[in-house]
Amino acid sequence: MDLINRIKSAVVRSLTIREPNGWVSDAARADSGELVTFETAMALSAVWACVNLLSGTISTLPLSVYKRDDDTRVDASKHPLYSLLHDSPNFNQTAVDFWELMAASLELKGNAFARKVKTGNRIVALEPIYVEVLVTKNIDGSLRYRWTEDGNSFDVSEADVLHIRGFGGNALGGFSTLHFARNSFGIARAVDKSAGSTFKNGMRPSGALTFEKFLNEEQRKIVEERLVKKFYGAVNSGRPLILEGGTKWEPLTINPEDAQMLESRKFSVEEICRFFGVPPHMVGHTEKNTSFGTGLEQQTLSFIKFTLRRRLKRIEQSINKQLLTPADRAAGFYVEFDLEELLRGDSKARAEYYESGLRVGWFKLNEVRKKEKLPPVPGGDVVRIQMQNVPITEAGNAD
Repeated sequence: MDLINRIKSAVVRSLTIREPNGWVSDAARADSGELVTFETAMALSAVWACVNLLSGTISTLPLSVYKRDDDTRVDASKHPLYSLLHDSPNFNQTAVDFWELMAASLELKGNAFARKVKTGNRIVALEPIYVEVLVTKNIDGSLRYRWTEDGNSFDVSEADVLHIRGFGGNALGGFSTLHFARNSFGIARAVDKSAGSTFKNGMRPSGALTFEKFLNEEQRKIVEERLVKKFYGAVNSGRPLILEGGTKWEPLTINPEDAQMLESRKFSVEEICRFFGVPPHMVGHTEKNTSFGTGLEQQTLSFIKFTLRRRLKRIEQSINKQLLTPADRAAGFYVEFDLEELLRGDSKARAEYYESGLRVGWFKLNEVRKKEKLPPVPGGDVVRIQMQNVPITEAGNAD
């Protein structure tokens, strides 16, 4: 009985949140044998950087409610959803906190869930769901969501859950990056562990002590306990070595690149970036790229157009479909991210954008000033256009 209790105690100690061996099935293990979960994947610097970049960029873009007015749009900040989406979705989180968490879940799990907290038919809060959610389809085609969180079990209809699906678009959920990238993440973890083990042991054996004859037990003990320990470790590097009795020191040269450890780590970064659609230079991997110039600028623009835009559209359409009422949509209300905010840190590009709009007449001066948080000026609401190709004989003539 005492042995059984000790075994039970050891098992319980091994089952922790941070070291979930035993909590997960073998399906969570990569071919390399490494366990790949949300926590272990985020421990990889390339995964952390990609998820941090994507979720951080998405969460800091303004998300606003607008209303269509003929062929134009007008601000609809008075709509009840505006404050939830733009300022604070719930009591504990800001909008940046909430959307960063939702976007991170979307990147790794392929789904992001939030429970709709209602007063009557009005949504008054959005609470993110951190745990795994079981999604099932009823006979009539409607969806059911089940999960357990903080000791409470939930079994609700699709009317009570905001469900944003990732790549894949199946009604039950998007494709999980953790699942499809498991082997790539597992290899990266295995290589990291191998590198850590190598550094822990002093990077590599620096050399070997050779003797002309076999050592007796006492001599071997002296070498192992006194000589080796005296010079083992980085702090003892460079100490003079005194040899006697025919002992010889033979240095060993084992280059880590011979085992392709360094190359494997570099390839893992590129492989992980490929899964997330992030240019390697945006996570600090510039080995095969120049670190400046038009090449990186084009890669960054491609990231915005082909990687970021798809994610923003998924979120926008999910909100429009699941949070706005049919009456709202019929009245022309819709939700949209403001991509112009990506120019906020680039004053040159922002100036060129405004200049182009003012020159051809699709911007008014006061509209530009409003975007720059400046007060309007008299005459700034008149559309102006720069005239070109005017005959020189008519230059300066008033209309």
